[in-house]
Amino acid sequence: MFRSLFARLTGEPKRGEALFRLAVAEARQAHWFVQGGVPDTVNGRFAVLATVAALMIVRLEQAGARGEEASVALTERLVEALDAEVREMGVSDPGIGKQVRKLVGSVAARVGRLRAVTKGDAGWTDEIRKSLYLDEPADGDAAAHSEQALKGFWSRLCASGPEDLIEGNLG
Repeated sequence: MFRSLFARLTGEPKRGEALFRLAVAEARQAHWFVQGGVPDTVNGRFAVLATVAALMIVRLEQAGARGEEASVALTERLVEALDAEVREMGVSDPGIGKQVRKLVGSVAARVGRLRAVTKGDAGWTDEIRKSLYLDEPADGDAAAHSEQALKGFWSRLCASGPEDLIEGNLG
């Protein structure tokens, strides 16, 4: 009883926190913006985080019920972070929910497309341009770097056991 009553006072991490930290750490790597040429802007940074998180969700979904639960937890942490960021950017209270829903919707769209890409039903190249460059023109070498990096991240996700991944450990 007291555990839930005083949950904010305990040192226990929130559900999905390790997964969210893993997504943020991957999305903050400089190569996305330097060699990959993703614009180092709010939109560019969100595009990388949303794409990385979406790929993680696709992988977690493959891990059965425990993975589904973890993907929900990751999404909850993402929503929480987006809400805080939108507030910090000065969006007014009535507009926060709408803006966060739009951002989460763009993550969900990436999840849907990446499901097909990872099954081999669609091409990585088109998805990279849509997800990371938001359909803006991208330098060929930069886009190739991003494609290779995202495929490499997918390979590392697949090489990680579900429990390791849920704990935020990437193989």
